[in-house]
Amino acid sequence: MSLMAFMGVIGFAVARLRNLFGVVMLTGIFSLTGAVLYVVLDAVDVAFTEAAVGAGIATVLMLGTLALTTSEEKPASDNKPLLSLLLVTVTGAVLIYGTLDMPYYGEATAPINNHVAPRYLEESGREIGLPNVVTSVLASYRGYDTLGETFVIFTAACGVLLIIGRPQRGRRRARRDANWDIEHGIRKNVILRVVSKLLLPLILLFALYVQWHGDFGPGGGFQAGVIFASAFILYAIIFDVDLARAVIGPKVTRFFLALGVTLYAGTGTACLLFGSNFLDYSILLDEQTRGQHLGITLVEFGVGMTVAAAMVTIFFTFASQER
Repeated sequence: MSLMAFMGVIGFAVARLRNLFGVVMLTGIFSLTGAVLYVVLDAVDVAFTEAAVGAGIATVLMLGTLALTTSEEKPASDNKPLLSLLLVTVTGAVLIYGTLDMPYYGEATAPINNHVAPRYLEESGREIGLPNVVTSVLASYRGYDTLGETFVIFTAACGVLLIIGRPQRGRRRARRDANWDIEHGIRKNVILRVVSKLLLPLILLFALYVQWHGDFGPGGGFQAGVIFASAFILYAIIFDVDLARAVIGPKVTRFFLALGVTLYAGTGTACLLFGSNFLDYSILLDEQTRGQHLGITLVEFGVGMTVAAAMVTIFFTFASQER
């Protein structure tokens, strides 16, 4: 309850603030608090994703957006606070009313504790063969939904590229003078540069660990992709965007952006060609659990590539615009 109350206070502060930089910082804190709440509710995989995406990459992307716009919210001339308050109150009341019939958290007689959850917990070991039931559900039992989420991320990156990613006159960021960067920018901070060089290999190594460890504990493609992208974003922030783009250029990110969804959908198509259902990995090898393990590994790598490439693409696109 204390965490939820704290999140409510943060939400109220976000609604009252006019400084957008403060709003971005508070939303990052809100996401991090939400991740802690998920850990308390034993949803460690969800907490992992919330911390990496909500408190991490989303905060960086919003800061990049502020760099292109302004840090102060301009009040609308036709602002109607009473109408907005009424609309929010009615919407909140409807949402609360919709939860009245829901069972209490942890109630033993709840349908989820008597049908869906026991089915996965009891049968996933025999059918899928992975210790982490969450990965079994997301990548196998609920593979269609995860494929849809991957395509949503792919579409988001494509949308950003189509809207502001095309090089147009007056919109591309001019290459900044290196001497000005050293004298006035973040590159002057020697401590940040040295610490970043030490951390970048560890971040990439941890991303690979999270990618492979998803079959046995919290982790997987979504989390690994965001962590992998954060390494390149950190490099771009500390050492300049142009140098980062020289390391991993637009053609590389767009290639992996498409390769990820192709690998996921292609794995499902291979299942069809072998005579089974779409995303039914059991047919891929001669033994059911081995086929499931192979299919989940392939689709998780597809998710990781798409997420990492999408995050890097969106960040570089925003960072390459003029204010």
